[in-house]
Amino acid sequence: MDLYGRHFLTLKDYSAEEIYYLLDLAKTLKAKKKAGEFGHSLEGKNICLLFEKTSTRTRCAFEVAAKDEGAHVTFLSNSQFGYKESIEDSAKVLGRMFEGIEFRGFAQKTVEDLAKYSGAVVWNGLTDVDHPTQTLADFLTIQEHLDNPLNQVKFVFVGDIRNNVAYGLAYGACKVGMDFVLLGPDELEVDPEVKAYCEKEAEKSGGKFTVTSNVDDVAGADVIYTDIWVSMGEDESLYAPRVKMLSPYKVTEELMAKTDNDKTLFMHCLPSFHDFETEAAKSKKDDGLDIREVTDEVFRSKHSVVFDEAENRLHTIKAVMVATLGHQ
Repeated sequence: MDLYGRHFLTLKDYSAEEIYYLLDLAKTLKAKKKAGEFGHSLEGKNICLLFEKTSTRTRCAFEVAAKDEGAHVTFLSNSQFGYKESIEDSAKVLGRMFEGIEFRGFAQKTVEDLAKYSGAVVWNGLTDVDHPTQTLADFLTIQEHLDNPLNQVKFVFVGDIRNNVAYGLAYGACKVGMDFVLLGPDELEVDPEVKAYCEKEAEKSGGKFTVTSNVDDVAGADVIYTDIWVSMGEDESLYAPRVKMLSPYKVTEELMAKTDNDKTLFMHCLPSFHDFETEAAKSKKDDGLDIREVTDEVFRSKHSVVFDEAENRLHTIKAVMVATLGHQ
């Protein structure tokens, strides 16, 4: 399959067959790395990592993946991008110097404009409405831990069902035919365009897309997934109302038991508030708020595969770069 020169902005741009191809490539590259074999697919390529938001997994995964395949990386977080220089002008400058550009930031339009004006291959490392590299890592993790294929997986995302991770997962899940459930309070209404798109894709793939507020709908779930309740860039004043709204959807041992499936995976994109060992969780606890979206018992349980997900960011991001920019 030839994906050379393709941008990776959203999984809406990719077919199920292309998603499976990237997952298979990630498995191959992961096995090679474990065996101490490194490639040269990106040798001579220059890659820019452009960040508006902080990062642990995304930055490290792109840098290590690029190094493994021979590319040179420039991390850019203190430029005039969008401040004294327009995004269009910056894109044209960067495109003269780099073959690949990764963007992690706020607006989806920004990553789209980079693709439009730079002439380089552009990859989405996260925006406010999508997180496609995370979705690929999650799907690879599911394949590694469950016997049933992706199109026979019931996947339940619990909590803030309007965030970028939830939407990115929904796009991918409906493409590959999963039974995908967004479980959260009725007050958090899913974007109508997102809902319509996912319903249409699920119908085409033989999957299912459901939005519900009933926690009993986790029954039979193969995957329970959650994320923090206040995302990067959102105002901290949202903590109090979100805790009140989302505490009934905290992932607890009781919620996991409702699946009636002893093999249910617990998944999380990280970082996670699962204890009070972070400055943020401690400070909010002092204010009388428990901002944990999952209990420590679940996070550290046999069901949890969160650190496998984190590692798989590396292998799936490497697959995306090799497929879209690697030497032909």
